[in-house]
Amino acid sequence: MKKVKFILLELKFLYFGIIIVKVKKIEFMNKKKNIIEKPCQKVELLMPAGDMKKLKYALEYGADAVYIGWKKFSLRARANNFELDEIEQAVFYTHSLGKKIYVTVNSFIRDYEKESLENYLKFLYEINVDAIIVSDPGIIYLAKKEVPNLCIHLSTQANTTNNLSVKFWKEFGIVRIVLARELSIDEISSIVKNNFDMEFEIFVHGAMCISYSGRCFLSKYMIDRDANRGDCAHPCRWEYTLLEEKKRPNQFMKYEEDEKGSYIFNSSDMCQILRIKELLESGVHSFKIEGRMKSLYYIICTTNIYRKAIDIYYENPQRYEAEKLNFLAEIFKLNNRGYTEGFYFGAPTEKYYNYNENCGKITHYFLAEILEVIEKNKIKVLVKNSFSINDKVEILTPNNKNSNNIAIVKNIYSLKDNEFIEKSFCDLEAIIELENINNDNIKNEFDINEFSIIRAISSKN
Repeated sequence: MKKVKFILLELKFLYFGIIIVKVKKIEFMNKKKNIIEKPCQKVELLMPAGDMKKLKYALEYGADAVYIGWKKFSLRARANNFELDEIEQAVFYTHSLGKKIYVTVNSFIRDYEKESLENYLKFLYEINVDAIIVSDPGIIYLAKKEVPNLCIHLSTQANTTNNLSVKFWKEFGIVRIVLARELSIDEISSIVKNNFDMEFEIFVHGAMCISYSGRCFLSKYMIDRDANRGDCAHPCRWEYTLLEEKKRPNQFMKYEEDEKGSYIFNSSDMCQILRIKELLESGVHSFKIEGRMKSLYYIICTTNIYRKAIDIYYENPQRYEAEKLNFLAEIFKLNNRGYTEGFYFGAPTEKYYNYNENCGKITHYFLAEILEVIEKNKIKVLVKNSFSINDKVEILTPNNKNSNNIAIVKNIYSLKDNEFIEKSFCDLEAIIELENINNDNIKNEFDINEFSIIRAISSKN
C-alpha cells in the first residue's frame, strides 16, 4: 500500500513538472516569435469639443467620451465653449448614444467666485454629467462639501507625477487622475500598477505647453492674460529676436533666426499614434486628445485616425504594427508644428522644439461640410476652401468606412447666385455632383451621410 502511494505521488509531481516545462516552453516560443498579446481592457478615446457641432462629430467618428467647458471656470476662456443650456443638451445627446461627457472646471478660482461656482457645481450634478475635471483643491473641497456624489477627475494641471500624490488625492475622493505629461512610460506603468483601484488618463495627441504641465506665467506677465484662468495668449509661440545677456559674457548657445525672428520656446505637437501598443500595455484607462480650440476638421480627423488605430490593435496587433506608418501619414495631413513623443519614451531632444515656425502646416485642406444628402451622388455643402470642377477629392465618413473614398467634382451649383459655376469659394452654400471612383479610377457605390466631409487629396487642391 505504501509502495502504491509513493508511485502515485511520484507520477503527480512528474505530471505537474511536465506542465511547468510546457508552459515555460510556450512562453519562450511566444517571445521568440514576438507574438503580441492583446490587452484585456478596452481603453477610452476621449475627445475635446469646443461647441455642440464638434461634440456631435467627435461622437459620430468614434469618441467614447468628450470633454467640454463653460465660459467660466474653464481653461479655455477664449474658446466658443458652451452656454449652460447647451451643456444640458450636450449631456442628453451624449448619453443618448451610450457615451460619456466630462466638464472641465479646471481654472484656479478667486474668493469672489465661490457662490457662482457652488451654483454651477450643483447644476452639473443635477444634469448628470459623468465627471468634472478639476485642478484647484478649493474646487475639490467645495464639490465634496456641496455635491459629494459628483464624480471628480484630477486635471493634468495638478502635476501628478508619483504614487504618493495618487494616494493623497485618492483620500479626497478623486476617481481618475490625468497624469502629468512629463512622466516616462515606465513611471506611468508603475503608478497604474500600484493603484489598481484608481483610473488614469494620459494625453496622446495635441499641442504641448513649454512650461511644466501647462502652469505658465509668461502670458500674465507680458500682457496680463492669465493662462491659469484660461486666457493664455501663447507667448511661447511668438517670434523673438535675441539680445545679449550682459551678465553672462562669452556664454553662447546655438541660435538661428530668419527675417521673422526665431521661436525659441515653441514646442512641437505631441503624437503617440506609433505607440498605441506601449501605451495600452501601461494599463491606463483613457487616451486623451488635446484641442478644445481646434477646428472641426482637426476633431474629425484625429478621432477617425485614433479610433481606427485603437480598434485595429485590439482586433489584430500584428495588423496595427503593419499599418501604423499609414496612420502617421494621415496625421501629418493635419495642421501641425511637427510631431514629438514628448517625455513618454525618453528625454526630449531638439526635435521636441520647433525653432523654424510658430504656425502649423497643412497638406490636405478641409474643402466642404456636408449639409444634406440629396441623392447618392448629389449633396448640399458648405464650402470651407475653394475647389473646382474636375478636382479629385476625398470623402471621409464616420466609423472608418471607405477610407479611400475618392470622387471627381462633376458640377457645382451656387445656391447664392442660382447658377452653375466653375469654382467654389469659402462660405458658399452649393449643391455639388460627384462621381465616386476608387484608386484605380473605377466607379464605386457611394457611401456618404450628413456627418461625412470632403477634403483635398493633395496640397495642390
